[in-house]
Amino acid sequence: MADTTAVDWSELPPELLQTVATNLPTISDYIRFRAVCRNWWLAARISPPYLPREFPWLMLPLSRSSNRRGFYNPLTSNLHRLTLPEASHSRRRAGSSLGWLVLIDESPSIFTINPLTRDRVSLPPLSSFPNVTNFDFYSIGREYTVRSPENDLNFYSLREMRDAFIKKVILSHSPYDDPNFFAFAILNRHENLAYCKNGDESWRIIDEARLYSEDVIYFNSEFHAVDRFGSIAICDVSNGESPVVKLIHVEQQIDGDMKYLVDAMGDLLLVARHLDFEIDIEYYLEVCKTVKFDVFRFDWNGRKWESLASLDDKVLLLGENSSLALRASDYAGCRGNRIYFTDDYSGANSDSIAGDHDIGVYNLVDGSIDELPCYHRNSHWPIWITPNLF
Repeated sequence: MADTTAVDWSELPPELLQTVATNLPTISDYIRFRAVCRNWWLAARISPPYLPREFPWLMLPLSRSSNRRGFYNPLTSNLHRLTLPEASHSRRRAGSSLGWLVLIDESPSIFTINPLTRDRVSLPPLSSFPNVTNFDFYSIGREYTVRSPENDLNFYSLREMRDAFIKKVILSHSPYDDPNFFAFAILNRHENLAYCKNGDESWRIIDEARLYSEDVIYFNSEFHAVDRFGSIAICDVSNGESPVVKLIHVEQQIDGDMKYLVDAMGDLLLVARHLDFEIDIEYYLEVCKTVKFDVFRFDWNGRKWESLASLDDKVLLLGENSSLALRASDYAGCRGNRIYFTDDYSGANSDSIAGDHDIGVYNLVDGSIDELPCYHRNSHWPIWITPNLF
């Protein structure tokens, strides 16, 4: 007679569950294991010591009928679907760093969240920036009053501030690694830079580094920002309310429509992105397309950017995220001397009216571009997320 005894897998001994959890081969298996039930989640709170590094995933657009997000690994073509109601259509994302996503609400709320664990840390709200002189929920369509550097007062709605006030936010450290991490923001409105420390009630603007708003990276324990010509502002914010700013003016002017700073294993790189602009006749809108990238390494002795013909074994990941550099040899199936990019600029592509995203892989050897067909063309652009459970 067959044994019909039911097994309650949720009640397996904790030591057995921990043994299984610490021997899972991939982060995907680890996520599935944690999702079974609370006891399995508790057993998997300690990261396996030999868990292989996962190539960054693309967080895909949100379905209109679901709170589940797709996360796509471009090397394996694996698609992971995770529940993430926090990244709803009412919130705008403003960057990702070290596996954490920054989200802005139509209310003043700003927070960073780990999409894999859904752990969440609040940042000071939009209303706490020093140039926001007033916030009033009852002034419909003019809820925010913002003072410009020229001392003019401008009025913005909840949605305008959510969508346009901040360009990008990056973190100095993962909240898991350092609870005293700093957040650093590039502001769109007046090309200012601002920062806060976790637990602060407000943001602080760095007046000495205004216009260094092309990109920012945390490099050698300091924030480095770059202007449109390639000059650098090094911002040491570790002293709290008194940031120390050092400006490095370079003589040459770097061409390109967009600039990215990258920490490439100890080298500071500047990547210039060149765009081709066309008019979509059907919609009478300007459509942008990437045509090439130029890569430079900063020479600290000569205080200048040196052109690089090759990245060798490195790959770069650029976009709305905090820019990344990885060694291709650390990931099976990955080829070096490539730049993975997403369309992180404004224009027709942001709403996909013309139905064509600008996202792909650029080969520095021959200048060719391979598409990454991982998204719906009638939706918002993807963003790079580094899987990080701890």
